[in-house]
Amino acid sequence: MSLFDRFRRGPKMRRPAQDAARTGSTRVRASDKVDQEHLQTWVAERRGVEGFVEPRTAVSDVTLLLVAHDGEWTRRRVPSIGWAHDFCNKHQVPSYDAAVVGIPQRMRDFNRRRKEQGL
Repeated sequence: MSLFDRFRRGPKMRRPAQDAARTGSTRVRASDKVDQEHLQTWVAERRGVEGFVEPRTAVSDVTLLLVAHDGEWTRRRVPSIGWAHDFCNKHQVPSYDAAVVGIPQRMRDFNRRRKEQGL
């Protein structure tokens, strides 16, 4: 028996499928009517709103990020990218692909101000 045979016969590595079966898989919650009602209410109560459509990722479905004139924002899951752009058009809100344009500086400034205020 050579030195390297010992390593070849060592403990077997677990396959990822076995780990996923043991611990369960991650499921992404789908958009629902509550999400859509929240977006409608939020747009109606604020001015200068812009929509940023965020694509599906490994941890979340398609989301719509709405940012008001002062940087206040909300994000909710939506049924599809097309639905998000249609929602924005229906409410006369400009919409952009967040993967292309990013998020606005006023949102980052809003978050910074709130953090400095301890909120």
